[in-house]
Formats: sequence, C-alpha cells, structure tokens
Amino acid sequence: MSVAMVFNVGVDGFVRAQQDATQASANINRATTAQLDTQQVQLGRQLQGASNGEALIAPVAETPRVEQELVNLQVAQLQAKASARVIASADDLLGTLIDIRA
Repeated sequence: MSVAMVFNVGVDGFVRAQQDATQASANINRATTAQLDTQQVQLGRQLQGASNGEALIAPVAETPRVEQELVNLQVAQLQAKASARVIASADDLLGTLIDIRA
C-alpha cells in the first residue's frame, strides 16, 4: 500500500466522521425541536378546553432518539481521532522515507 493511499484512507475516514457528526447533530436538534412542538401542541389543546387525556393525543412523527444520536456523535468523534492517527502515521512514514532517500 502506498503512502498516498494511506493518506487517502485517512482523509476519507475523517470526511465520513465529519458527515456522521453533522447528521447526528441535526438529528439531536430535530428530536429536541419535536419535543418542544409536542409540548406546545398539548398546551394549545389544553387552552382550547381539551381534557388532559385529549391534550396528550397528538400526531407524532418518527423522531430520532437523543440518546442514540449522542452515541452516534461519540462514534463519529472516535472515528475522526482514528483517521487523524492514520494521517499522522502516513506523514511519519513519508518523513522517514524522505530521510532515508536524503
């Protein structure tokens, strides 16, 4: 495997980690917003005279779970660290090869 390929693997892994972190952050935001929207709908129904049981019934869309998305965010962080180590190792290897050639 060439040094350039190792660099590319590291960079690709880092890009994937960044995309995963962005997706997890967006899902956390969406889940939090959905919770607030549900609470606002319930409050609005109560203000309009709905009983407590009726106020709790609201159309619920599939929202991401915050706990799972926090795990995904941590996984993305670990993936980014591992990819950074791959890039650093390729850099060290390239430096060693240059030193040997010189």
